[in-house]
Amino acid sequence: MPKIGNDIVDLKLAKTQSNWQRHGFIEKQFTEKEQQEILNSEIPFEKVWLFWSMKEAAYKCYTQEQEKRFFAPQKFECSLLTDAKGTVFYNNQIFYTQSKFDAHFVHTVAKNKKAFYIKPKINMYQGFGSANTVDAEIETKLAALYNLPKNKVEKRKTKNGAPKFYYQNKLLTSSCSITHHGKYGAFAFML
Repeated sequence: MPKIGNDIVDLKLAKTQSNWQRHGFIEKQFTEKEQQEILNSEIPFEKVWLFWSMKEAAYKCYTQEQEKRFFAPQKFECSLLTDAKGTVFYNNQIFYTQSKFDAHFVHTVAKNKKAFYIKPKINMYQGFGSANTVDAEIETKLAALYNLPKNKVEKRKTKNGAPKFYYQNKLLTSSCSITHHGKYGAFAFML
């Protein structure tokens, strides 16, 4: 079944709170191949957070399938096909990613189906807001899509923390991912 994950990194906050150049950081988070790509990049800071958001988006996609949480960023390996499109390999699975850089953040959406590159918008919705408004943005979008009262759309979490949205007991999203970091929030969901 198709699953989706997404991640956003507030670049200003990452610059002040995360010293990616400290001893051991990139060695613990990134594979040898990724480390070389980071160190050879014209702007290593951006490559670090691009790869981080790709790994996180793929991880969120994977944990919806497997319903278990863990921390193993080095086991997720990123490859870029273009500046915006890439893949993340984990445990014989491929996740397909699309990333967006802007002056303030990097945002990545990952899906476990290759058709994502061909028809990325089929039954997929995404949006941005502040870190505090993402749930309300999803509820508003779902209420409009299903012609429901907004105050009747309810968020519930699975045992591993993945969000699902319901109207009464009817599941409205087949896969949903919410992310926030610093001032920014984003979501991606599929019907």
